[in-house]
Amino acid sequence: MIKVQGLVKRFGGVAVLDGIDLAIEQGEIIVVIGPSGTGKSTLLRCLNFLERPDAGYLTIGDLAVDVTKASRADILEARRRTAFVFQNYALFANKTALENIAEGLIVVNRWPKEKAHARAREILERIGLTDKADAYPASLSGGQQQRVGIGRAMAAQAEVILFDEPTSSLDPEWVEEVLALMKQLAQERQTMLVVTHEMGFARDVADRVIFMEGGRIVEQGPPSRLFGDPQDPRTRDFLRKVLANQVSLDAT
Repeated sequence: MIKVQGLVKRFGGVAVLDGIDLAIEQGEIIVVIGPSGTGKSTLLRCLNFLERPDAGYLTIGDLAVDVTKASRADILEARRRTAFVFQNYALFANKTALENIAEGLIVVNRWPKEKAHARAREILERIGLTDKADAYPASLSGGQQQRVGIGRAMAAQAEVILFDEPTSSLDPEWVEEVLALMKQLAQERQTMLVVTHEMGFARDVADRVIFMEGGRIVEQGPPSRLFGDPQDPRTRDFLRKVLANQVSLDAT
């Protein structure tokens, strides 16, 4: 169980997150949608303490912290429990695919190198990149790099994986392979919190879709209801524009 209460984050006096309350059950797949600049990515970064929130409470399993008083040990423990998949891959350029996946296990979890590398090879097989174990990021396609990024998150065996627009930096031909891997994780009931503009993924995979605007959760519900019968006019307006734009792109 992951629980967020009253989460606030300000930049220059502006509340980018304005009192977020959210509970995520084990095995639940939640997709967050909304206009750019509305705090979606900041929400993920605050859960992982990549950004330090200004107020609120965070519970991950048996870890419960007041975010304003979180110690270094609290932050490290939160990061162990919340793996992060970045939109720009964030791989180490000087490390191979295998080494990128193993790095967190060695540095954060203090695993012996041999054990971490064995785990990394298992992950490479699961993500279909066994033959790329010794390849460096520069020699991999965007889709392959992002699959390594997801593999790194999988290796951590975190309580929740946070996906920050994982397909937004990809060329169109690589998007589907990354979404396929995410769907595989969803089928395995890996707890996931996903920020994305991929409405098809949200419809097909999410247990719950959250619409955010202005740093707040405006509306949430199962995808069948949120897409089929949104209650808030802001949600309806956003979906009308996004879905119309996707239809236009599909027609070109």
